[in-house]
Amino acid sequence: MEVRAKKSLGQHFLTDQGIARDIVDALTPGGPQGGDVLEIGPGMGVLTQYLLRREDLSLKLVEIDGESVEYLMSHFPGMPGRLLQDDFLRMNLSKIFPDSFRVIGNFPYNISSQIFFKILDHKDRIPEVVCMIQKEVAERIAEKPGTKTYGILSVLLQAWYDIDYLFTVGPGAFAPPPKVHSAVIRLRRNGRETLGVDEALFKRVVKTSFGQRRKTLRNSLRPLVREQGFSDEAAAALLADPVFELRPERLSVEDFIALTARFEQEK
Repeated sequence: MEVRAKKSLGQHFLTDQGIARDIVDALTPGGPQGGDVLEIGPGMGVLTQYLLRREDLSLKLVEIDGESVEYLMSHFPGMPGRLLQDDFLRMNLSKIFPDSFRVIGNFPYNISSQIFFKILDHKDRIPEVVCMIQKEVAERIAEKPGTKTYGILSVLLQAWYDIDYLFTVGPGAFAPPPKVHSAVIRLRRNGRETLGVDEALFKRVVKTSFGQRRKTLRNSLRPLVREQGFSDEAAAALLADPVFELRPERLSVEDFIALTARFEQEK
């Protein structure tokens, strides 16, 4: 039995065994804060087979595709209770993992950004992520300030994780081959426990800034200043700061934190 790759699910099955081993090996032995691991979208189990060989891991899997679930159940022992047929974006992770757990997978490229946003929602319980995603997205996540690819995911993920771009994977490693190159990255929680500012406001400042990234911060953030209830005098004083002459890609994570603090302090 073979699983048919479904375009609607963004499925491209990794077939290169060497790359599969390298992805699994990138997960820290023993791991930070324990051995619970969740594999997202195992497909036909090319990563699963190597994850199951690691005695330092306690593995669970989530797969939305019923055909893949049937394949995994018939080809791998011990799947009942370990394999969950569910949508990762909708599932209640706290019920499955009451404590910390790590994440690994060949993420469907069409929902990879949504997966990362959900990981951010559980950042205090997800100390490490190893994943394969579209190369362009991987570069964006790992990018430093000052480039055109640096954006929302770059800032929000780098605020909480150290990002390692591990290696690039060509289309020939998959069936069917995607039209783009892929890349494997690793995220490890940094030492930051708090931003020191309101996290929801920080996200709004970042997303609003990059929502019109060709504009200066003064133009893109002016509506948010009004929404935050600044007096005309306070708004004018805030927007007069030279930082608002910059475009968002020029600001580091620390700069965005400082900018958020200004929104909180200067009303």
